[in-house]
Amino acid sequence: MGGGTEKLLGVKGDHLTRALSANSSLLGAATLPAWRRYTGVVWDHLDPATLAAAERRRIIVVSGLLGLVRADDPVPDYRLKMGANPKGVGKLSTWWRDDLSDALNRHAAGRTAKQPRVVIDLLPNEHRAAWVPDDRVTGVSIEFIDPTGKPGGHFAKAAKGTLAAAILRNGLAAVDRWKDDRFELSVTPLS
Repeated sequence: MGGGTEKLLGVKGDHLTRALSANSSLLGAATLPAWRRYTGVVWDHLDPATLAAAERRRIIVVSGLLGLVRADDPVPDYRLKMGANPKGVGKLSTWWRDDLSDALNRHAAGRTAKQPRVVIDLLPNEHRAAWVPDDRVTGVSIEFIDPTGKPGGHFAKAAKGTLAAAILRNGLAAVDRWKDDRFELSVTPLS
């Protein structure tokens, strides 16, 4: 288990062993809805089990393995970073970009041009690189900025999950009401 595999999967040690086992048995693997499958700091603070089913249905995940995943979509256990660069495929964010952008932009356009969906982009940069919003997208991209003016990075993950839950429950007004002593929000239009 060399450094290349660690970079591809983004884990080491026992986590790498578990990831390799899961990835080697994807075909026919048991699945869970995405909102139950995905874990980590953002998901812990999003706490999707406390959201109403209609609120969870509005969650769309950008996945290195699956492209776009809705919160209720069945997802096998896997590990693959969006920033990974598998031999013969290239960087996954680039590999997914055209298809993922087309699908997400069509979804954002809504069922009719009079009722576009509002997209709140809380993606980390490596996932954001897989999507190019077009003029059909109405929404904002939100980044967390620490007191020194730098991106919040790993330490903003808890705040990101908390803000996402508030937006799903209370709409865009949650962005204006959001407060966290550790971070300011940088909100920019998507198109």
